[in-house]
Amino acid sequence: MDRTERIYKIQNMLRQRRVVTFSAFEEALEVSRAARKYWNQLKRRLNNEGSQLVTNCHQLKMLAADGKLRLTDVASPETMVRLVQSVPSPKAEPVKLWLAKVGYERMQEMGDPSLSLDRARQTWQQHGRSDKGVD
Repeated sequence: MDRTERIYKIQNMLRQRRVVTFSAFEEALEVSRAARKYWNQLKRRLNNEGSQLVTNCHQLKMLAADGKLRLTDVASPETMVRLVQSVPSPKAEPVKLWLAKVGYERMQEMGDPSLSLDRARQTWQQHGRSDKGVD
């Protein structure tokens, strides 16, 4: 999967879900083949650093591939966005850059609301909608 596909997949995942499983998020990042082991190492490292991010992660019983309900670590999309900043992997770097770019754009839009209107128009047109609905 190239970096654009990876960012698009993560963006859709965060937009469409109220909670995100770490395994699904890790799979989209393609950081490690052993997602569970990787997540346990990351949790341990974050706890040792005194990070509060792991306390925002909860376990829910979710249907596993074998058809059984298993406790699975989940978090809100906001927490996952913060967690990706802690992932030390070259494959996570494009996602980090994208998040920084989007954050910077939103800060600019807060200072000049016309920028958000311009962005909305551009997105509207990229989706193939008529210009009449924009104004």
